[in-house]
Amino acid sequence: MYVELVDETGQVPSEIIEQTKEVLAFAAKKLDLKESTEMSVTFVDNARSHELNLQYRETDRPTDVISLEYKPDESEFFFDEDMELPEELLEEMDPFIGELFISIDKAAEQAADYGHSIEREYGWLAVHGFLHINGYDHYTPEEESEMFALQEEILTAYGLTR
Repeated sequence: MYVELVDETGQVPSEIIEQTKEVLAFAAKKLDLKESTEMSVTFVDNARSHELNLQYRETDRPTDVISLEYKPDESEFFFDEDMELPEELLEEMDPFIGELFISIDKAAEQAADYGHSIEREYGWLAVHGFLHINGYDHYTPEEESEMFALQEEILTAYGLTR
């Protein structure tokens, strides 16, 4: 999987950037995503996170991670509006699945609050957002149980334990 990483803050250590790429590639293998899959991750500060959270979620505060899932639109590729294509074909034509915005301020706060390493927190946020992009959610107790168990399984197997 290809992950484009952007550090808008200029403060994220190169080790965290590499770890983020690696843990997302690891998670992609766990979900059996194609190697051609692409996504982006942008590290932002709380001010930018607040702005994005307001824009996309209509929530007036900063947040730790924002996940924007991308679904290819048939109209981008074909002129015949009546033509329906299998989702697999659309995914092959446009392998971009979404983007994450991770707040470095929230990552630092939460690592301290939860008493684990900053590496673990960045990994947690990246995998959490990645799972959202891939259809997982936590609106119900059942969804939360499934998503958080998978998230913990990925992080533990990768080596980011508490």
